[in-house]
Amino acid sequence: MDQQKLRSLVFEKTGVKIDIDDPVFALVALNEAVLEEAVERHVALIDAASQELAQQARLAGGLAPHDAGARKPAPAGYAPAPAAPVGAIATQAPAITPRELRLLGAAAGIAILSALIVLGGQAAFSKAPPAPVIQQAKSLTAEEALALQNADKLSKAIQKLDPKVRAQLQAELQK
Repeated sequence: MDQQKLRSLVFEKTGVKIDIDDPVFALVALNEAVLEEAVERHVALIDAASQELAQQARLAGGLAPHDAGARKPAPAGYAPAPAAPVGAIATQAPAITPRELRLLGAAAGIAILSALIVLGGQAAFSKAPPAPVIQQAKSLTAEEALALQNADKLSKAIQKLDPKVRAQLQAELQK
């Protein structure tokens, strides 16, 4: 623990000057000692747990147990079991799962059923349109037939006129 470095760090962060003989350094030293002891204890626990886990892995795999660095040879006639075949791991999920397909089908069925109910209700509760009034066409008088023939001839004659004259004539007819 570099006390000068700690003094300058405290001064930079807080602006407070502390002396090397300040009691706060005693607390820092105490904290450092407690922390070091706790870290050593945790490292020892982690080491023991990892050794136990390795021992259990060896026993589960059919290998001889491993004793604190001493290797024991495998028993005579012992052959480790072959590893079980490992199936391929799917790296991509399917675009639509079967569950989603079922949900989509159910939603489509409900939508169609709802539409049929609405159309059925509309047909049941709407009024029938009134019957169309059919008028019998009366026969044209000779005068009306002659007027229609003249109108047809006039229409054909207008189409044969010069565009400028045709525009003036149609403007006059609109009045």
